[in-house]
Amino acid sequence: MSEWWTYSLSDFLMFTARTYWRLLERYNRDVWPGHLLAIAVGMAVIGCLARSRGEKRRSAYLLLGAGWAWVAWAYHLMRYADINTAAPYFAAGFALQASLLWIAALRRQPGSASAAGWQVSAGIGIACAGVFAYPLLSLAGGHGWRRAEVVGIAPDPTVVVTLGVLLATRAHPVLWLLPILWCAVSGATLVQLQAH
Repeated sequence: MSEWWTYSLSDFLMFTARTYWRLLERYNRDVWPGHLLAIAVGMAVIGCLARSRGEKRRSAYLLLGAGWAWVAWAYHLMRYADINTAAPYFAAGFALQASLLWIAALRRQPGSASAAGWQVSAGIGIACAGVFAYPLLSLAGGHGWRRAEVVGIAPDPTVVVTLGVLLATRAHPVLWLLPILWCAVSGATLVQLQAH
């Protein structure tokens, strides 16, 4: 163990890019047509952000929490755990984030009512990218809809939409920790998958 510094991130990757993408394709096939509902919910979240009233923002947090909970169970525990031994820990993190969002929704004012106009606009833009643009990345890569990642179904677009909501609502810093951590984990995984 004295040579731990010789390990690279690729030494910890337990699957190939082909295995990862095949898992995503099978998952998409299994949950179809849930994608249509998930996109509708994503649009509802964006609509909630456009409203300045607290109850609408609470609705956005509740809907996002449901997406995080679904991804924790249906993606991480039921599928990703087959190829990645860390997936149960990822599921626990996603379940924790769902709980934090629901707790924030039950508070009197989720986020701050004094979010600057640019924050709201940028947050809505980021959320729109997560709902509408993220699924199109699969098409741009020439893979069709089989590998499309949709908010509330797959982790990455769910996190992107969450980051937009957190920015638009000036959320408490605790709500940012797990989404940012997931960005680091997912980014490192995708970089390694492309390197192979």
